[in-house]
Amino acid sequence: MPESKSSAPQTSFNPEPWIRPNIRTLNPYHAARDDYHEGILLDANENSFGPAIPTDLPLHRYPDTRLNDLRQKWAGFRGIRMEQVFVGVGSDEAIDLLMRVFCEPGRDEIIITPPTYGMYKVAARINNVGVSEAELTKNFELDARAVLQRVNQHTKLIMLCSPNNPTANVLNQVEIERILKDFNRLVVVDEAYIDFSDSGSLCHLMDAYPNLVILQTLSKSFGMAAVRMGAALAHPKVIEWMMKVKAPYNVNQLTADAAMLAFDHVDKMREKIRQIIAERNRLAAALADHPDVETIFPSDANFLLVRMRGALEWYKRLADRGVIVRYRGDQLHCGNTLRITVGTTPENDQLISELYDTKNASDH
Repeated sequence: MPESKSSAPQTSFNPEPWIRPNIRTLNPYHAARDDYHEGILLDANENSFGPAIPTDLPLHRYPDTRLNDLRQKWAGFRGIRMEQVFVGVGSDEAIDLLMRVFCEPGRDEIIITPPTYGMYKVAARINNVGVSEAELTKNFELDARAVLQRVNQHTKLIMLCSPNNPTANVLNQVEIERILKDFNRLVVVDEAYIDFSDSGSLCHLMDAYPNLVILQTLSKSFGMAAVRMGAALAHPKVIEWMMKVKAPYNVNQLTADAAMLAFDHVDKMREKIRQIIAERNRLAAALADHPDVETIFPSDANFLLVRMRGALEWYKRLADRGVIVRYRGDQLHCGNTLRITVGTTPENDQLISELYDTKNASDH
């Protein structure tokens, strides 16, 4: 069942003035597969004799450029329309494209809310786009007023992550809506972990706020990180510009086929989410009794942020024993923390065993 029902788009919305001047005049590359998909295909200089590896798959043909069937599947899953969906190589491609379309290098900037996903700043630096920081509170809460105070004439994107990485919490919707109302450019909400939360996606706000862009991925709840498939959900006019700037064949056919299959198994995905949440609760309860654990922060994701004495030493000690977690103590407000992905039951048991090992404890 779709999560929300999207109404008719706001036809008056026009993001074109926000777009870089050179992008507005861009004549996009016209790929052979934009025209024909069937017949005796002698138009794209493909290898007509087929792939060099043993396979029955038509790997010698270029994939679909628009992937409308997949976009329709994603739209149906989220209760929106196909023309509101862009699919790409993970969420990272969408992040990069939004900066390339809307941010003038050497002049414009984005706002991020640390501690948050590090790729926003990396993508900005790659595109020579400035980064302004409006910190979350010490309790990892979004402060819309602080964000809006950072806005200036060169601010083109505000990047929000909800549930946030590395803090695992959903950002307050009222604060997000305040930003959407008061900022007249694009507000990007990264929902990579949203399916682990009871809050649900903000897709239902997309028509009320045409400046809202939502990022999603198959890497987390669908457990398909290896296929590298993500999406941007936005007003059709924003999607149109992203489609113009993307590489002609940005998503390979193997990835597209796997993504199509994923949406035929949503019930299986949701069952795995229930298992992960149960393990998340069990792991949190086990960690709460550890003498070095000071705080287990509430989680709306498939990981826990845990503050503990000697976090960096514990990170190294666990790695030496083959249990790999992520040290996040170098992030704002995250001193002495580990980010721990919820594993399978045996994996979590091994983590708990290593943490409570008496030799480990005495060494510390």
